Amino acid sequence: MHVSMDQREETTSRDRIWLTVIMAFVLAMSVFVVLAHNNYFLLGDLSNPNNDDVKYVKSAELILEGGPLAYNSGTEPSAFIMPGMPLLLAAFIGPFGEQGGITAFRLFQCLEQVACIYLLFLIARRVFDRRIAMVACVIAALYPTDYFSSGVILTESTFRLLLMMLVWAMMVAAENRRWTWYVGIGVLTAALAYFKPQASLFPAVMLFFWLRERYSLREIVKFTAIILGTYVILLCPWWIRNVVTFGKFILFTDSAGSPFLLGTRINYNLPPAGFFDAYPQYDPKTIFEGHSSDAIAKGMDIIRYGFSHHFWTYLNWYTIGKLQGLYVESYYWRPIWPLQRPLMDILQKVLMSVTLIGLVWAMLREKFGRLLPLLMTFVYFTLLYIPFVAFGRYGYPTIVFMLPFAAYALCRLWDLIAVRRTSLRRSGSGGYTFR
Repeated sequence: MHVSMDQREETTSRDRIWLTVIMAFVLAMSVFVVLAHNNYFLLGDLSNPNNDDVKYVKSAELILEGGPLAYNSGTEPSAFIMPGMPLLLAAFIGPFGEQGGITAFRLFQCLEQVACIYLLFLIARRVFDRRIAMVACVIAALYPTDYFSSGVILTESTFRLLLMMLVWAMMVAAENRRWTWYVGIGVLTAALAYFKPQASLFPAVMLFFWLRERYSLREIVKFTAIILGTYVILLCPWWIRNVVTFGKFILFTDSAGSPFLLGTRINYNLPPAGFFDAYPQYDPKTIFEGHSSDAIAKGMDIIRYGFSHHFWTYLNWYTIGKLQGLYVESYYWRPIWPLQRPLMDILQKVLMSVTLIGLVWAMLREKFGRLLPLLMTFVYFTLLYIPFVAFGRYGYPTIVFMLPFAAYALCRLWDLIAVRRTSLRRSGSGGYTFR
């Protein structure tokens, strides 16, 4: 049975109570985990910056001291990363100092987790219905990785929140056709780009929404211009800064290493031994090091050799291997007692299995157009990462859009069990048997 949009959008007082309880639980758990574990979540050393999190902190502190945006460059300006994370951290470290600012930032991420629960409810309710939306929120509230993400000083929590806001805005904009929502899409896309530029092309999936809603060509052109214009205006400060500082246009970042080249490494190993015989110009010690202008060429040579001589190994790596890296290997680098990493890995596999069942089930039973916001988000970011580095940290922001499918599977399974029980009771009492 399919329900109308009004029925799916309706929220009862009971729904509000349950949603409030779930959000309160997530807030309480997140705050407890953050305050109880504190710097246990640091991946690097604050006195010797050797990981992304502590490098973000030092970049923020340099900005507060009046210095440039620097990352992996001492006190010299760099375009190694986008400026979103250092600027956000600076907003907390400025008034509270280093340790107080780090704690305040973690508490801010706790609030982000709560906001994500609410947005998940809105998105899943709009795609399916309120019951599935509520079950998805319960799954999210019990997902241990979210509590790890609250404590670690990385971009994933903020990026996920902004992405969920963007998906919600795109869903609403496609239906009401108001230009203000399309300005909001441009703003959110630019905000995402200041943290992770790979989201910049995501609004292109609006084309599928526009086709579903039967937009005219004139409307498509108009709203595309609004999104693009807003995005360009908001990215201009970054582009101007790079031209002034480095004397050249840098679209996003200018960092060492190539994600495409690094993505050719199967389980972080070197290419097969025969590769270096076939391509003697490359050295096993340096092939993945430094900032090389021919990184793409290197990567293509590795892929060409790999598929020519180890076809099934490389095919598996660029399909199942990448998917496992993104979604099966959990983003859970600092285990939270009593849930250790081996158990979390099992839970992740179970969750992804249920999600896959729900995904297939929904595609067979539901209207495809309704599923577009979830499917296109998953497809976009999965295809984006498959040619490059693919591991749990990058897959984490996308998983929240898969939870409604897990909820769908659980709800439909519950319905089948309920029907079966009713059938057995009627059969046992001599009444009508439901088939």
